Amino acid sequence: MPSVEENAPDVANTAIEIFPPDEEQKLLQESNTEKTSANKRFTSGDYSSAVQGYEKALASCPTYLEYDVAVLRSNIAACHLLLEEWKMAIDSATQALEALDRVDPPSIAPKEGEEGTGSLEEIDDATEVRIAALSRTGRTINDVHKIRTKALLRRAKARREIGGWASLQGSFEDYQALSKPPHALTSLDQKTVNTALRELPIQLEEAKNKEMAEMMGKLKQLGNGILKPFGLSTDNFQFTKDPKSGGYSMNFQ
Repeated sequence: MPSVEENAPDVANTAIEIFPPDEEQKLLQESNTEKTSANKRFTSGDYSSAVQGYEKALASCPTYLEYDVAVLRSNIAACHLLLEEWKMAIDSATQALEALDRVDPPSIAPKEGEEGTGSLEEIDDATEVRIAALSRTGRTINDVHKIRTKALLRRAKARREIGGWASLQGSFEDYQALSKPPHALTSLDQKTVNTALRELPIQLEEAKNKEMAEMMGKLKQLGNGILKPFGLSTDNFQFTKDPKSGGYSMNFQ
């Protein structure tokens, strides 16, 4: 019997419905009108209303115009940042980055021991359609890189604000990506990235130690619950770390 995976549709290669040129242009104009209105609300500091405006713009924008979709998603992320809605900022920035990846697929890093700087996967028909749409609307891959930089900066900041080991690790990885080509940073953004790459390793270590301590506390509480009927507790067991192997030995007291 075929597995579920064998029956699952290949989303990446699913045919994209392209609107006729005049209809595409009309929808894009409607989207840009809503975006312009949302930009004014953003400038005036009405960020919640701006989010609603950008979402209306998304509703009009053809989904295969990935650059335009990414701009709107990144703008929504900026609003959530200013509203200190960190999780929603991360989600919106990630959606922007995913849209950009569909029109500018990331390189595959070479495997360990292999030479080279990485290569692109074979471009499928759906990606070709999106690249053609990018060119048709007067955008270039350089424009894609600029929006990717903005979206990464916004996601990195939101992840750092959330805190916790996993989010801080994600923030660190975003800032690492920003420190490499093709990202062209302003002097202010470069300073932000450099500062984050210097400070985050310390924050990561602190977060890891804190979460480990919390986990050990919960395990101790669980262990005490199991040992209590026998008149014992975890205090009856001493764990000694072996400095050579890094492992632990247990002694009953």
